[in-house]
Order: sequence, then structure tokens, then C-alpha cells
Amino acid sequence: MSSNLLVSVLIVLLVVVSPLADTVASDLNEGQQLLILIGAPGQPRYGNQFVTWAERWQKAVDGTSVNCRVIGQNDADSDKAEFIDALHQYAATTSPEPLWIVLIGHGTYDGRTARFNLRGPDITASEIAELLREAHRPVVLINCASGSAPFINQLSAPDRAIVTSTRDGNQIQFARFGDALSAAVSGSEADLDQDGQVSLLEACVLASRRTEEFYESEGRLATEHALLDDNGDGLGTRCSDWKGVRLELESESAPSDGRLSRTFHLVRSKEERQLSVKQRQTRDQLERRLEELRKHRYEFPESEYLDRLELILRPLAELYRVAEQSDNEPSPLIESD
Repeated sequence: MSSNLLVSVLIVLLVVVSPLADTVASDLNEGQQLLILIGAPGQPRYGNQFVTWAERWQKAVDGTSVNCRVIGQNDADSDKAEFIDALHQYAATTSPEPLWIVLIGHGTYDGRTARFNLRGPDITASEIAELLREAHRPVVLINCASGSAPFINQLSAPDRAIVTSTRDGNQIQFARFGDALSAAVSGSEADLDQDGQVSLLEACVLASRRTEEFYESEGRLATEHALLDDNGDGLGTRCSDWKGVRLELESESAPSDGRLSRTFHLVRSKEERQLSVKQRQTRDQLERRLEELRKHRYEFPESEYLDRLELILRPLAELYRVAEQSDNEPSPLIESD
């Protein structure tokens, strides 16, 4: 592949990523659901903060197609049964679109069992894992509580992203990560790659940075270190290990955390909304291939590298071209090699 042809392909790609026609939309673009569970506050001052965090999540999806439900705001004495019913219903829905679950409150860990504290009986990580065992859709679960890290061990699975405020169950002090995350999820400041939307990974990276800054400004020892797990290995990676959307130390032998979370956007840009689910899946696959190729850039002669690059960039450019030209009908899936 000549350098001139490569430049031409890149120019085409840049041009077709321009805003797509507003009319391109389909039912496949809809279906994300946000389930927020507010736990027992313990003290009134915590309760007020938890409500504020939940309201930020709600405000983020106002005016979007995301269906949002909040549990823990009424006068009930117990919230566990309502949460279980809602989670069972949402998890059983077959959909290519993610179910977002956000736990806002306090947590405990006794060395064996991790719990999220509710009004009435608490719910454990193993109980939530059982409810999600037969989930027919991608899942994002964010536990903003103290002592939340063991939720990763219980809930990690393919096609699933788990975020916790702490790196282990023994970090039991009040966790502030949820505050920063609720502010980051829809704010433009978290758009680290400047694509007009905030991914789960970007929100976590910025929230982790803001949490670190809080402890530094207060001259206090940090008592929480957020983790993200989305490669299904149940280990998690500290959110502070990313610089921008790039992981500082990436494994060469296994998929690293962060790849799936880059593709989860609770609030999608106009351009993203006008891609069908299949188009987004194909785009994400191509971008993962591009990322892998760049990691091994200097293992190939230049001509071979350019040939491999062309095999990715051409179908990627074609995908956006087809989406741009579509009119009222979902665009077809663009197959790639």
C-alpha cells in the first residue's frame, strides 16, 4: 500500500466521521437501562450526599432513550425485594444494549462476604452474582461503597464491566469515588479522547484522579483506590493506572482491562446514536484490531504494516460512509476480514 493511498484512506475516514444525518435512527439504538440503588445512609449527611449523586446520574440521562429507575428514595423500610425484582426483570431482557447498575451507599466486608447496606436486609455480592448469572445482555455494575472490591471477584464475567471504589475489602472508610464519578459521567471534562461523549473508562479515570486530588488537598492518606474489571479475569486494574485512555503497563499475553469499558457510553453523542447496534459492534471490533496493530507497529516491515493498516481502515471508513448515506433505515452490517 503506497503512502499516498494510506493518506487518502485516512482523509476519507476523517471526512465520514463528520456528523451523520439526524434521520438515521432505529429501535436497535435504544435499550440501555440504568438501575440506581440508594443504600441506607447511616447518618443524614451521608443520605443527602447519596441523593445528590443519584440525581446527577438521573440528570445525565434526561432527554435520552435510557430508561432510568431509582430504588431507595421512597418511605419503604426495606428495599431488597424491589431491587431483586427489578434486577431480575432487566437482566432477563435479551438485548445487545448494556444494563447499568449503580450502587450508591455504604458497604461492609467481614473477610468472607461483601455486602451493600440497604434499608432492611442487606444484599450480598453473591446474591447479585446469582441474579446476573443468566443475564442476556452486557452489564455495567458500579459499586460506589466502601469495602466494595470483593464484588469484582464475585461478579466478573465476559461482556461485563465491574467498577468498585476500593481496591480491597478492608478499605472500609467512607468512599468519595462515587461523588466524583457521578459528576464525571456526563461532563465534557471527562471526554479524554475528544469524541463528543464520555465512556465508562473515561469517567472512571477522571473520577479516580479527582478522588486522589481530594486526599492530597486535605493532606490525608487515601483510604480508597478504585478498580475496574472488564476482561473477565476477576482481578481488576486500578483506575489510576490509566493515563488518558491508555494503560501504562499493558499485558502482552492477555487482554487488558479497559477495552470493553471504552465502548460503553451511557450518554451517546449524536454520531454514536445514529449507528445501529451492529455497526457499533463492528466499529468496536475494528478499533480493537487497530489498537493491537499499533502495539506491534515495529514488528513488521513498513510495507506490511501499511497493508495491515489498510485492511482495518478501509472497512472502518466504509462503515461510516454507509451510515452517513442511510436514510431512515438501519444501516447494514459491514463485514470485515
